[in-house]
Amino acid sequence: MMRLSKILTFLIVSCCGIVTAANAQGLNWTEVAPGVWKTVVGNPDEYDLLKAAGVAPKVEALAKIGQAAFPLPESDIAGQVQGGKTALRFPLERGEQIYGFGLNFQSVHQRGKILRLHVDHYGGEDNGRTHAPVPFYVSSNGYGVFVNAARYIDVYAGAAARIDSENPPEARDRNTDENWTSRPYSDAVEMLVPAAGVEVYVFAGPTPLDAIRRYNLFNGGGPLPPRWGLGFTQRVHKLYTAEQTIAEAKAFEEKGYPLDFIGLEPGWQSKAYPCTFEWDKGRFADPEKFVQELKGMGVKVNLWTNPYVAPEASIYDEILPYTASHTVWVGAVPDLTMPKAQDIFWSAFEENHVDIGVSGYKIDEVDGYDRYLWPDVATFPSGVSAEQMRQTYGLLVQKQSTRLFRERNTRTYGLVRASNGGGTSFPYVIYNDYYKHEDFITALVNSGFAGVLWTPEARASKTGEEWLRRMQSVVFSPMAMINAWSSGTKPWSFPEVAEEVKAMAILRMQMMPYWYSAFAKYHFEGTPPFRAMNLEEGFTQDQSAATLADSQVNLETNPYAEAVRREVKDQYMAGEYLLVAPMFTGQTSRKVILPQGRWYDFYTGEFVGGGEVITVTPGLEKIPVYVKDGGIIPMMAPMLHAPKAGEKVAMEIRHYGEKPGTYRLYDDDGETFDYEKGEYTWREVVVERRSNGKLRGSISKAERGMPNTFGKVSWNFMTN
Repeated sequence: MMRLSKILTFLIVSCCGIVTAANAQGLNWTEVAPGVWKTVVGNPDEYDLLKAAGVAPKVEALAKIGQAAFPLPESDIAGQVQGGKTALRFPLERGEQIYGFGLNFQSVHQRGKILRLHVDHYGGEDNGRTHAPVPFYVSSNGYGVFVNAARYIDVYAGAAARIDSENPPEARDRNTDENWTSRPYSDAVEMLVPAAGVEVYVFAGPTPLDAIRRYNLFNGGGPLPPRWGLGFTQRVHKLYTAEQTIAEAKAFEEKGYPLDFIGLEPGWQSKAYPCTFEWDKGRFADPEKFVQELKGMGVKVNLWTNPYVAPEASIYDEILPYTASHTVWVGAVPDLTMPKAQDIFWSAFEENHVDIGVSGYKIDEVDGYDRYLWPDVATFPSGVSAEQMRQTYGLLVQKQSTRLFRERNTRTYGLVRASNGGGTSFPYVIYNDYYKHEDFITALVNSGFAGVLWTPEARASKTGEEWLRRMQSVVFSPMAMINAWSSGTKPWSFPEVAEEVKAMAILRMQMMPYWYSAFAKYHFEGTPPFRAMNLEEGFTQDQSAATLADSQVNLETNPYAEAVRREVKDQYMAGEYLLVAPMFTGQTSRKVILPQGRWYDFYTGEFVGGGEVITVTPGLEKIPVYVKDGGIIPMMAPMLHAPKAGEKVAMEIRHYGEKPGTYRLYDDDGETFDYEKGEYTWREVVVERRSNGKLRGSISKAERGMPNTFGKVSWNFMTN
């Protein structure tokens, strides 16, 4: 007998607005790329996340993952339009866990959550209002779901139980049953989209990581930053002059600290909040000379800005007809969906910045704070709603600013405050004003589920211990950044740990071949360079909910006992082989969960365990890092700046453990988009055991006529 829920899905009840022939016939799924299916419910908005991002899928790369069957029972997926809104329902099995729904800072497990996915600053609670509220989730069962709507989407992630469910929760008596819970089991993810239709995509696995790879490749693959973007960066005080900035760059050189690009904060502009996008000639009398002088020192320039146009800006009168009905800090808000607005706006950036050698941007305040961003009652001349514009403004500024550099065949790498579904390929890292170290690491864990990059930046600290612990995390992240816009902090500001900080910064540079290859695999294969332990093969944990009984809580303060789920949110995988377990202020030891297999200490090569929980006491100078058996870590000679195009560097290739291993080492010119024309190589690194029991390493030869950054190669067998 057909389930009542399915019958209701098919009913056409005109008085309630439940119409569309598609609903009456069920959902029709079309495979639009290998392992990727699409359906349409109702009449979707013309403007959505994928249209805003405007990125083409990497179909050939998707095909390499392989074909797969549709991963869910189609009959258990429902979609219907009711009252001008679209309701969606996807099944969940018992024991199934789900991850994703954007850049969350405090939780990894999302089953049981109720969220409203809304671009905003992060306000300290995982409620869906965040910098990248990506409407994509992935299941522990090995599939992913993406809702392509530029709307504030309500999510009930296994948080509601239908009366007609085939797998209903058991009704319990709270008076006598300690297993009673205020969050009964739910067998579905349900979403409500405030639009009369929506596109939905399903991504096959077979593993959760495969589903994420398909999602990333469908959205263009991850960004491939320039090599210098993976070096070290310092953002200077907001009112620094050209002379002070150059002096700071010289201090880095003299003290032996790496530096690849400097970020200028608001004071470089003649007016900010709102912005003119023009140089302050009092602090920067000759901007081009300033940029070129830093370039001669091996340091590039990144400029802070937000997109709100000051009345004093030279483009103000011209762009005004293409701006919103409401302002931000009394600045005009360009309608960046309109070609004319784009031309006027970005021409100012081209003329004032890019043409004189500026290498990238930090684009601020495109996320939220309702008290200053445009309200939802605002109108835009294109007809795109204020809600849709808020959900996509971060995508628009990333796409359009990147185009400035692509037209010059030069890569960029920058910072942005907002992104969303479809934005995987943009060369931007998210940051914010929040500053809890532990939550920064959880955000880094979750970034791999959302197709975004996140930096646990360091700004200031109360003690040398805190400073060193934050800097250690920064080194093992997508952007190694000190953001001293307010504090003026330098890497050497705490003398008691200055040498340890320098050692970590130099380690970042030594590991550049590993990081660069990890990002190449993100770009070409869709594998996030930083990702949750849940995606690592051999990682197991109890995914069940541990429910508090009445006897374990204070019922006066908590009358509804909440379920507590065990999560691993303070350690993560970095690249192909590394497990990183940051330490936080006040900790002298911590527990680390090691997946199945044998794992080795990154610094010494010693065996530490496998398939178990270990307690480590690393000392202040080290962040715990472990390498899986057979792991190969390519490292280069220590340098203060990233290698330039054509520059060769000596290589040390490390091997850990007892097993033979293989590694694909990526190389290109490190600066241009010529890799898109095939000008790149994958060098095959192999470690095998000879007949005498000794390990031997080899690396394939460089291809004639292709980029070759690697000079003399030495081998370091860390465990033998």
